Amino acid sequence: MNVTARTPLYQKIQQYIRELIESEGLKSGDRIPTEKELMERFDVSKITVVKALTGLANENIISRVPGKGSFVSEPEAAEEAEVPRPVFGRAPEEVKPRMGLIGLVMPSIYDYFAVRLIDGVRKGLSSKGYRTMILLSEGDLGHEKEAIKTLKQIGAEGILVFPVDEEHYNDEILNLKFSGYPFVLIDRFLPGVETNYIAADGRLGTRLAVEYLWELGHREIAICSDSPLQTVTVQERIEGYMDALKDKGALINPAHIITGFRIHASDEPEKHPLYRYIRSGLATAYITLNGKLGVQIQHMAKRNGLSIPGDLSIVSFDDPTSVVEDLSVFTHIKQFEYEMGLRAAETLVDIIAEGPDRSGGYTKTLLVPELVVGQTTGPVKPR
Repeated sequence: MNVTARTPLYQKIQQYIRELIESEGLKSGDRIPTEKELMERFDVSKITVVKALTGLANENIISRVPGKGSFVSEPEAAEEAEVPRPVFGRAPEEVKPRMGLIGLVMPSIYDYFAVRLIDGVRKGLSSKGYRTMILLSEGDLGHEKEAIKTLKQIGAEGILVFPVDEEHYNDEILNLKFSGYPFVLIDRFLPGVETNYIAADGRLGTRLAVEYLWELGHREIAICSDSPLQTVTVQERIEGYMDALKDKGALINPAHIITGFRIHASDEPEKHPLYRYIRSGLATAYITLNGKLGVQIQHMAKRNGLSIPGDLSIVSFDDPTSVVEDLSVFTHIKQFEYEMGLRAAETLVDIIAEGPDRSGGYTKTLLVPELVVGQTTGPVKPR
């Protein structure tokens, strides 16, 4: 049996560097071969080399300096890595090995959807021996690109990306794909580009909302998105909304599809177009594509003297009012964000474990959403 043939390529690179340090008598601070040199020597991709160097850095055999290269570490550091010191009274053999690093790029962490999703990611990664580093893009494509670059430079073994709302591709995400770097997209995907991604089924989510409101007697149902662009996520949910109404034999009222606006804290509510639309009474129910917008519509309705759900019903994607499900106030589409984060993490770990020479295809995972009835929906008010 040829054992060498089954040795992963990244381990061959690690063994080569260990032998190089010993045979050449390299000392602390001496530079080891560059990533490009190792790629050419072993005829492998950059991700394989990065994985090999990251592992050596985790063992304190080398130190990686972004933009400068990799260098031999202090001998003392390597010795400590081989024989860990007791921590809080534990014997050396009980000390857990150094954990690998996975990056998570998020637009923000200011709502319960993000909190629960991150909780699932951390659970999935920590159970497999990984730490999580979270970088925020703040909804900006440029910041998202920089976050991905930073995580690659510091040696993250893989990246989870919750892409920002943009109509154009983030070329850094495309670079991840073409270089074979392990990554998984969360909540949305790039049209026409095969990648690993996980999301809730947006079409089914809006269909559930429409069907429930229809049962309550609502026929004038509006759908709202404060995304300034028609992103994939928004398009899919609007398609689900339209399909559900068509199945009911209803005509599509373009005026009820309200998109392409923003609501800022400094805005005067009475001057906002959405405020005037609510006051007009053209719609008796609203489906909002995020929880925050649901709360904003609720506030605008109250300023118009309308009661929820007496005069107006609201169904939001995700519950914006409680991190504890049993205390939910809003009728909402539950996307199982904890499960989404957990499964995204598990998928990424599996991709990393398979290595750069994996033969499996890309995975597209759609979670089945669920309608949770709360206190913001009721029968249509007779006119």
